[in-house]
Amino acid sequence: MGAINRIVENDLIHRVSADEYRDKIKHVYGGRKGALLATASKMSLHIQLGRRLIRTRKFDIRGMKSILDVGSGAGQIAGHLLEFSDRLTQITCTDLSSQMLRRARQRLKSERPAFVVADVTSLPFADGSFDGITCGYVLEHVPEPEHGLRELSRVLAKGGRMLLLTTEDNFSGAWTSRFWYCRTYNRQHLMEMCESLGLHWKNELWFTPVHKAIRAGGICVEIEKV
Repeated sequence: MGAINRIVENDLIHRVSADEYRDKIKHVYGGRKGALLATASKMSLHIQLGRRLIRTRKFDIRGMKSILDVGSGAGQIAGHLLEFSDRLTQITCTDLSSQMLRRARQRLKSERPAFVVADVTSLPFADGSFDGITCGYVLEHVPEPEHGLRELSRVLAKGGRMLLLTTEDNFSGAWTSRFWYCRTYNRQHLMEMCESLGLHWKNELWFTPVHKAIRAGGICVEIEKV
């Protein structure tokens, strides 16, 4: 990562204890910034482009019987799951912030998902509970990412697939870090970490040709548990 990126990137996650950092993130997302999350996601086109990924089956959720949406936030990805999954698919939304889950419930206006307050590093589900997982911009809020990835691998059934989106260690990612108090990830290092836990990078996905050319939309990858 370049010198400018290091100056811009927020390093709170490395400076405080895990408990202090978790409390900070709950406060940020439960507060005014969190209230603007859906609007910010729409303005950045992440909602529209994420919807297109699922609508065009670049991440194909057809046939999935149970999908876990980790870090649901305001329900941005969960809305796409409701729209494009099979009618009987069970959808479970989790978030560290109970306030964000309330916002998701209000925004989605659906009784279909289950809403569960949970930390990605300690998910309250049995091994292999889900054949699909979506995890959008959550892993950057985990001080020890191996713990989060290991939990995701544990609750994902063998052969199950995950859509993982996270902030990349480039200039746009550094500014995302500054605003949301999160870390960034090196693409190669994250891939190696996933592979070591049995999470195979099946396809790197791109929102647009511009995203692919300048890496401005973060890391977006389809992962399969082997």
